[in-house]
Amino acid sequence: MSRQLAAGTGIKAHRHDGNQIVYASRGVLSVTTDAGAWIAPASRAIWVPAGTVHEHRAYGTTVLHTVGLPPGANPLGLSQPAVLVVAPLLRELIIAYSRAPQEQSPARSRLRAVLLDQLRTTAQQGIHLPAARDPRLAAVCDLLIHDPADRRSLAQLGTAVGVSHRTLTRLFGDQMGMTFPQWRTQLRLHLALRLLAEGLPVTTVGHRCGWSTTSAFIDVFRRTLGMTPGRSPRMPDPTD
Repeated sequence: MSRQLAAGTGIKAHRHDGNQIVYASRGVLSVTTDAGAWIAPASRAIWVPAGTVHEHRAYGTTVLHTVGLPPGANPLGLSQPAVLVVAPLLRELIIAYSRAPQEQSPARSRLRAVLLDQLRTTAQQGIHLPAARDPRLAAVCDLLIHDPADRRSLAQLGTAVGVSHRTLTRLFGDQMGMTFPQWRTQLRLHLALRLLAEGLPVTTVGHRCGWSTTSAFIDVFRRTLGMTPGRSPRMPDPTD
């Protein structure tokens, strides 16, 4: 299915019996579950496993494509949402499949077979912001969610909420599966994609998200997403 979402709109929490690929050929899209948030520009898609309660939100005018697959059609064996790299061929397959007549036909079955074949070799690479379950960890995360440019160290943030540096370090590893610097970078990139989709200049976005220089922001963004921040949310859908 293909549809356009206005900036700031979304789709309320829901679930599907089958697996789903969610792709924005224009704009930026996030998927949120109880476990955290995943966000993707037009160079990425989000895999949502069968039965996962999730909601969507669009940043910038977003052209949304969704591909529903049976529960057994899971070529990457994923049990949690994931952000997938969308190569040019996979992009065209997703767009074509979501816009083709929805009734089953031999042609549609062949298209899905090629799409699944492409997924088998698709890399996972994107921005995942895990949700904190421990209230002490959540308190620190909330400080940075409200001000990603806050440059205090983990020890200083811990002092502000009354939690030791050692405890917070352990909690980031146990609950987030990453270090504090890694999580903070994910948070900043998550916000950066949203702000870029809203049309803010790259320099403004980098500063607001906490990078000391624009070049540092561009470097991290390029290494993470494979393109410059000036390009990612504006990648056009040639069929629009």
